[in-house]
Amino acid sequence: MSRTLRWAAALLAGSTVAVLGLAAPAQAATISQPLRTMIANLPVAGEVRTGYNRDLFPHWIDANNNGCNTRYEVLIAEATTRPSVGSGCTLSGGRWYSYYDGVTTTAPSGFDIDHMVPLAEAWDSGARSWTNSRRQAFANDLGDARSLVAVTASSNRSKGDRDPAEWTPSRDLCRYIGEWTAVKTRWRLTVDTAEKNALTSRAASCSNVTLTVTHAF
Repeated sequence: MSRTLRWAAALLAGSTVAVLGLAAPAQAATISQPLRTMIANLPVAGEVRTGYNRDLFPHWIDANNNGCNTRYEVLIAEATTRPSVGSGCTLSGGRWYSYYDGVTTTAPSGFDIDHMVPLAEAWDSGARSWTNSRRQAFANDLGDARSLVAVTASSNRSKGDRDPAEWTPSRDLCRYIGEWTAVKTRWRLTVDTAEKNALTSRAASCSNVTLTVTHAF
């Protein structure tokens, strides 16, 4: 299934309960709210970068031991033309689309897998208090199609660890705002004041679609 279809399915029908690397607990709740309401419900708190290290979020693991780590699982799932998967998870014959900037490629090596909410931003927003296993689950979250996205390396590096008050893609702004909001909600992360203001103002010009999110814990 293409990334676009996966995103639409998550938007309209909700994401799966399973979180790669962390079994979803029995009390995990699924909520459905209009975009603007979900943004309004995001808790506001100051950000704390102290102690951040990317290594505290083990990522690109091969959770199911099938030879393809999280990066490749995302590339396979989001291909607009499904690739052949060879030895060592070598991909060939596929096609990918970067919705951040509208670029299409047949060479996935030129695409990055972006954490919709960057690892440093997650740390700032609450992940600093998590266990390493929970941070690993966040960094490899295949349980919601919005958490990880295949995009051009240039757009991913332009974004860096910036939130929507500081960076948004040149295309599909409303999709991006919805995905950011859904991931923050899924992982019970906070937003700072500037971030919430930016989400609120940008969402005002978007369709007030209903987002369905299953909490990761």
